[in-house]
Amino acid sequence: MSLSKQLLILISALFLMIFSVNFALSVSNIKGYLEGESKNHAQDTATSLGLSLSPYMTDTSDPLIKTMMSAIFDMGYYQEIRLVDTENQELVALKSDRRVEGVPDWFIKLLPMTSAIAESEISSGWSMSGLIYVTVNPGYAYLKLYEQAKAGFYYSLAAFLASIALLALLLRVTLASLSKIDLLAQHISEGRYESIEDLPWTREVRNVAASMNTMSQKIKTTIASLHGKLDVMGASLLRDDLTGLYKKSVFETDLKHIVMEDCEAFIVLIKIDSLVDLVKERDSDAIDQFLQAFAAILEKTAALASGKSGKAYRFYGAEFALLLKIGDQERLEGLIKMLSTEFAELGERYQKSDLAHIGVQPFNPVMSTESLLEAAHEAYEQSLLIGANSYFIRTGDNFARDIATWKELVFDCVDHGEYSVWYIDQIAAFIGGDLLMEEAFIQVHDKQGSMVAIGPFISIAEKFAKIVDLDKGVIRTALDHIQRNHIEHAIAVNVSASTIKNSDFRIWLEKLIKQNPAAKQLVFGLSAYAVIKDIDAYQTFIETVHQWGARVMIKRFETQSMSADLVKKLKPDFIRLARDIGNGIDSSAQKHAFVQTIQEISTLLDIAILAENVKSDRDYQALKTIGIVGASR
Repeated sequence: MSLSKQLLILISALFLMIFSVNFALSVSNIKGYLEGESKNHAQDTATSLGLSLSPYMTDTSDPLIKTMMSAIFDMGYYQEIRLVDTENQELVALKSDRRVEGVPDWFIKLLPMTSAIAESEISSGWSMSGLIYVTVNPGYAYLKLYEQAKAGFYYSLAAFLASIALLALLLRVTLASLSKIDLLAQHISEGRYESIEDLPWTREVRNVAASMNTMSQKIKTTIASLHGKLDVMGASLLRDDLTGLYKKSVFETDLKHIVMEDCEAFIVLIKIDSLVDLVKERDSDAIDQFLQAFAAILEKTAALASGKSGKAYRFYGAEFALLLKIGDQERLEGLIKMLSTEFAELGERYQKSDLAHIGVQPFNPVMSTESLLEAAHEAYEQSLLIGANSYFIRTGDNFARDIATWKELVFDCVDHGEYSVWYIDQIAAFIGGDLLMEEAFIQVHDKQGSMVAIGPFISIAEKFAKIVDLDKGVIRTALDHIQRNHIEHAIAVNVSASTIKNSDFRIWLEKLIKQNPAAKQLVFGLSAYAVIKDIDAYQTFIETVHQWGARVMIKRFETQSMSADLVKKLKPDFIRLARDIGNGIDSSAQKHAFVQTIQEISTLLDIAILAENVKSDRDYQALKTIGIVGASR
């Protein structure tokens, strides 16, 4: 029950109680007053009538006596007038059963009034000649009492209704401020740190509103500070400390992203063959300057090739890479030739005519990351045979044949359900050790029985619009698994961008969730990189799924792919950190601080943070100490 209703009921009850007591006392006082007035009136009548009859009492049979008594009695205010002699013999008796109209019987029964009776002696000379008794009709007193009670009741009722209306208006104005405070608290819990502009005039409520404003601004400042720290720490985790180039883990993530984008790209592998000799000949500062100059050449080339989307990486030591999104083979060769020339010029400054070699491998969506890097290394080995600072570019003539084979495999597997679903990455809660979540993972075998790389399989399914059917099949299988085995923990199922945008899929999913209570144990996994490509579509999907009672997880989270502000906007139920962040956290102050900051933000936003595939016990314990919800091993 709302506070306004409680106050209205309380104040109404108090008013009713006070009114009832006051009304009862008022009616009682009026009743007493009327009874007194009736008695006085009866006595006055008896006295005056006695005096009037005194001269005529010498002859008790005189008709004038009855005439005079009838004149008084006929006024109607009397119930009985009786005249008796000294021996108590009745001489004249006038009685009336007349009732006064307008007074209900229940009122008379509720407030009984005694009839006022008065008597007076009649003297003739010095001796008493008779007694006269006068009884007043109580009906007139009842009429006055009823009219007074009725008028008092209606006036009180009008005053009560007016007071309640005024009170309701006052409460509405006063409690509107509390509603604003309540709304502000809800917005704060949702991550919107606003303020109440017009402070209420009630002192206590005004103080509460001012305190809420202060708290909101402090939390806003804290969140902004944490966001800033998170961005800085996230960027430092992704880049090499010396050169500022991206690390190999970022390269592997970017390759997965290119699969989703379905664009042409080239992997450029570069090795500094003369670095060992330079280290022997130069001091550490000179080597650092050399590596920074080398990195600047790579960054310039990446920018020329692909603008902001091109990236340069340092894998380790003398091994570097570029990921160039270029569809023109001639333009690519021109850039690589320019890169080779700049290497030669840099080598001359350090007296190394043969500084580095370059191997180029076209990106093939049906090849795994390991296969692509192996092919790039083979191209690098070929460049060594060509000459100083040379390069070798592999061709992709067999792509069409490979994709045709993959397409046939994908269509056959999806249409006939020839894939299996396994449940991997069991995430246990740090507190209690209970199983929180498993992830549904599909396995596919080709016609020869060999296991197929799932990355290219998903890529081809998306390319040829079979991904929606595949996602539906996995969701059905996961739901059957939950129902058949009475699973109580969550099952994560991955859904692609094409799937969440498909209107038929949403209709199908809504029916599935509403008809199967167990479907609310499903957690829909969304790739952080895919989310930022179409934020509006994913936000709509997340909000819709939440309305149905299901949950959402953003996986592979890192600040390279998604900012904390975007997380606050999307409000997922779970965030699963990128695998590279959890591993090595015990020995990395940067990773530890990054996850600590993520945890602090998630606590304010009510989001559960999970870690994936943590290998060492020390890393696992470090994550537990930070306070995230759970991790898989």
